[in-house]
Formats: sequence, C-alpha cells, structure tokens
Amino acid sequence: MAYKIKFGTDGWRGEIAEDYTFDNVRRAAQGFASYMLSQGKKGEWIVVGHDKRFSSEYFAAAVAEVLAGHGFRVYLTDGATPTPVIAYAVVDKKAAGAVNITASHNPPTDNGFKVRNETGGAIDPEGLKQIENGIPDSVEAVKRMNYAEAERAGKIVKFDAATPYINHLTRDGLIDLQPIKDAGLTIVVDTMWGNGAGWFTRLLAGGKTKVIEIHNTRNPSFPEMKRPEPIPPNINVGLQATLDSKANVLLITDGDADRVGVGDEHGQFVNQLRVYGLLAYYLLEIRKQRGAIVKTLSTTTMLNKLGKLYNVPVYETGVGFKYVAPKMTETDAMIGGEESGGYAFRGNVPERDGILAGLYMLDFMVKTGKTPTQLLDDLFAKVGAHYYDRIDTPFSGDRKTREETILKANPKTIGGLKVTELVTIDGFQFKLEDGGWMLIRFSGTEPIMRVYCETTHQDKVQAILQDGLKIAGLK
Repeated sequence: MAYKIKFGTDGWRGEIAEDYTFDNVRRAAQGFASYMLSQGKKGEWIVVGHDKRFSSEYFAAAVAEVLAGHGFRVYLTDGATPTPVIAYAVVDKKAAGAVNITASHNPPTDNGFKVRNETGGAIDPEGLKQIENGIPDSVEAVKRMNYAEAERAGKIVKFDAATPYINHLTRDGLIDLQPIKDAGLTIVVDTMWGNGAGWFTRLLAGGKTKVIEIHNTRNPSFPEMKRPEPIPPNINVGLQATLDSKANVLLITDGDADRVGVGDEHGQFVNQLRVYGLLAYYLLEIRKQRGAIVKTLSTTTMLNKLGKLYNVPVYETGVGFKYVAPKMTETDAMIGGEESGGYAFRGNVPERDGILAGLYMLDFMVKTGKTPTQLLDDLFAKVGAHYYDRIDTPFSGDRKTREETILKANPKTIGGLKVTELVTIDGFQFKLEDGGWMLIRFSGTEPIMRVYCETTHQDKVQAILQDGLKIAGLK
C-alpha cells in the first residue's frame, strides 16, 4: 500500500529516505498540479524554490519536472532562497502559486513540501484537502517532463528572486534601510545554517552598522543545535556571541528564514510572544498604522490589549498560516502571526517574513534610541508583564484517546488559577481567570504534543505547564 501523504499545519513534511523520497515528492507534485488545473491555472507560471537541507535542490528539480509535464511553466530559484522571498516572487512574477521544498524548523532528518497560492500566501485547509485528494497512489501515475528537455523548451527557467524582493522592501515603503545603516549598531545574526545567510549583511552594508553572522554556511546536520528553530537551547551559541561581541541585539532566522527570534543586549532570549507584542506596538505607536491584528490562539493576549488601547480589531484563528493568511487577506490586516515566531505584514505578501520582521525590530530600536530591554519595558507599561513557556513531548498511541482524556479531565483550576472557558478551535485551550491561558495541542508536522501557557503570574508558569501535562495524560 502506498505511503499516505498528509498535509498538516504548513504542507507535508516527512523523514528523508523513509517517507520523504523522490517518488513521494513527485506524487505530491502531481496532486498540486491537479489542484492548480482544477483552479483554471493551466499553462501559467509556478514558482519553485528550496532550502539548504539534504538534496533540497534535487527535490525541487523533481517538482519542476512534474509541473512542466502538466503544461505549467516553472520559475525555479537559482539557489537556496528564503521562504518570504519565494512568496514575493509569486506576486512579482504574476505566478499562479508556488511549491517550496523546505522543512523549516524541523529536525535535520526531515524535509518538506510547502504550497502557496497566487497571493504568495498559504493555501486554505479546503485547498489542501483537494491537493491531498489529487495525489495518486502510485508514482507510475505521475506525469513529468525530463528536466533538460523542459529547460530547453523554456518550460523551466532559473531566476534570481533576491533583487526584486529587496527592491520591493525599499520601493514599496516597507522599510527605510538608511537610518539602520547609519545607526552604528552591532548586530549578531544567527542564520541557523539556513536560508537567511548573507541577507542582513547585504541589506545593511555600506554604513556604520556592523553585522556579525554565525552559522551562515550550509550544513544540513545543523550542528550546535537540535534543530533550526529560533528558541533555546538552539540559540544558546548566538546568545553567547551577543555577549562576547557586546552587540546591541541578536536576530535569529530559522532554516528557511520565514521566522525570527530575538536576543536582547544582555544575551537574554526575548520569547516569540513578546516579539509579536513588540512588532504590533511598533506598527501602532511608531509607524502610526491602523488595521486588524490576526493572531493564532496559541499566541499572546497582549495583542488583544493593544487592540483595545488603539481601537483596532483582533481576530483569532487556528494554528498555522493556512488560517492566518486567508484571514489577513480578508481583513486587510496590519499584521498577522503565530506563536512559532512567524509574522506577516500589510504591504507585503501574507506570508511569514523573518527578514522583514528583523528589520522592523532594528528600526524600532533606531527610531526610539532604545535597547530591546527598554522597548519591552515600554510594552509592559502599556499592557502589563506577560510570561510564557512551552513543553513539547513525543507521544504514542491513538490521538482520539488522548483527546478524550483531555475532555474528561474537566479541570476547575490550572496552576492555582480558575478556568473560565474551554476553547476547542484548534486543540484544547483553557482560559484562565487572570486573562492568561493554557493550550494542549497536537503538532501538525511532527508526532509530538505541545503544552503552552501565557500568564501574568511569573511564579505560576511551571505549575500551569505541569497541570497541562497531567490533563493530557503525559504525567
């Protein structure tokens, strides 16, 4: 029986050589091609890109062959390219969509298959189901065109996606780079052996600001970290480098550079919920923007408080940009994001952009003359201090049984705080009396269960998480 390809939170991911094989990648490409044909996109251009994982460029070429075999024309990136740059290329090239070969922040054993629509944003859950339904059971049913033949026929064209993206950042008013270049900052950038390598150095060259890059070559085994996810302990080397170089800030891009992490001037991690609060605060207070905020239920309630203070609507979705991107497009949102460190912005494509998010953090510092610590103090003065943590636990057994265990628990208190509501949009979120929450959710990309929490009580974070593990039957 053929391996069943399932699209999770952000496409399909699998273990290289186990289930992520050339045959299965071609099957997935056939499903995407069938979906695009059903959407009336016959003969149009599709962008294909990839990251720096093992054989990603060859998997991308295999996808290009299948798309060419179905009559599509393919723009294939000329090297490993950040996900947001691939997403913008869809708009710049007026393409029908994109396939991106990347497993983002997954372990080095994995690779992935992301799909995007004509906006450069994630395809909605219904579209993902249609793609799955179009995947044939056998690779023998896959139609493809030989790569060399397709290239000669102009069906596959290699291109540079970087220059149009950089022009877009500056031309379309997203960011003025010159003040950052002139500020004389020292910035450590940890590119996590991934697609972010060279980008901040290139964008900020020619001024007084100094960029120090680490982990900026290709190494698919991702040494000095468990995985290219911009959270501790993966970023500990970067935090130490920030201290050693007396840098003003640490920016971390994940494996495909669609997410960003931040370390402050003291070499301390600024968690991703706080970064989302800071970015929204920057747009509202410094740039005087107004518009909707889109957030997943797993991210910070600081956004709801900012929404009330600045009189802008806040929309909450399930986890993943397959929910965030369509909502951003629908509401013309100012910003959208999620707990994993992915943030998208109006005027750009509705896709996570770790490069632009990092530039916005730098601009916030330059415009205010403040350090990351001082900016966080300003945010807390507006909305109060918030504390967050997460535990990821591998699990085995039946997911439905786990879900029943959680529902049966029916806790009245968690971490000593009263439970006020249970929300089941995506997982099980227990709202707490202080306005905080605890969420139990199954990962959409890996066989792990996540327990998250946010609270205004720093001393209750671990108690809340431990209660979450008990409720999930993991302790």
